[in-house]
Amino acid sequence: MRKRFFILMAVSLFLSGLCLAVMWNKVFRNKPKHVLVIGIDGWGGYSVPRAHDIPNISQLMQEGCYTLKKRSVLPSSSAVNWASMFNGSCPELHGYTTWNSRTPEIPSAELNQHGIFPTIFSVLREAQPTAVTGCLAEWDGIKPVVDTLAIDCYDLAADWEQKPQQLCEMAEQFILERKPTLLAVCWDQLDAVGHAQGHDTPAYYQKLAELDGYVGRLVQALKTAGMYEDTVIVLTSDHGGKDKGHGGNSLLEMEHPFIICGPGIKKGELIQEPMMQYDTAATLAYILGLEMPRSWVGRPVLSVFQK
Repeated sequence: MRKRFFILMAVSLFLSGLCLAVMWNKVFRNKPKHVLVIGIDGWGGYSVPRAHDIPNISQLMQEGCYTLKKRSVLPSSSAVNWASMFNGSCPELHGYTTWNSRTPEIPSAELNQHGIFPTIFSVLREAQPTAVTGCLAEWDGIKPVVDTLAIDCYDLAADWEQKPQQLCEMAEQFILERKPTLLAVCWDQLDAVGHAQGHDTPAYYQKLAELDGYVGRLVQALKTAGMYEDTVIVLTSDHGGKDKGHGGNSLLEMEHPFIICGPGIKKGELIQEPMMQYDTAATLAYILGLEMPRSWVGRPVLSVFQK
């Protein structure tokens, strides 16, 4: 009886995997070869309809699918949410629980070969060892949560306050020279303005317009590199904010945009289903055809894909 049970379970798992593979091939007739993740720290969903000078972001929304209500995990702070974004799980499992977590405050429920919780980068590295990956950031707090041992290039734009275009230039160069399979580019400038001068202020929208220009430059870099038609672009954030802070459970702090466009993605549609921070990594894994670790709780946002 026990042997029969295990045989049935094995057959069930095989068929489930086969169905997922068939569905993935059906969705991605023109399979994407690259994924570009653009992260804007402190970008509240409320700001998008109030912004008047974000043509590149608006274009991506028109060419793909979006929601302005993706929710942060709690607390709505940076490290815990960047972790959840890239490792497909919640703080209770990955263990990063505070704004500036450098190591998990709670022991991670699963460890990969590098001794940390599995991230989208390590899952991709295990499945496709030769895939080129990168993570470029302005805030050094992202480094501890992405598993840099699984990334070909991790680099920090440490002088962004004096050279605000530094990260954009680094990302343009990496796209043109390396043509990465997966690249994450994470800006901190908007969050810095939110803390210094306030969210939902003229200075906040001025900085958002500046970042929109950088988004346009990265899209152009994809086109120059001959990658644009084969790239899924994801534009999102770790959290929003109110007044000069964040970390609480208000929707102003928790809700933020998620925009996705590229091959196999529907055009101009609002994502109706609820979405959490950890669904980002699950969606990236689905696009790249990767099997998700059992410790991930995120689910791919299947409604965005063409049938």
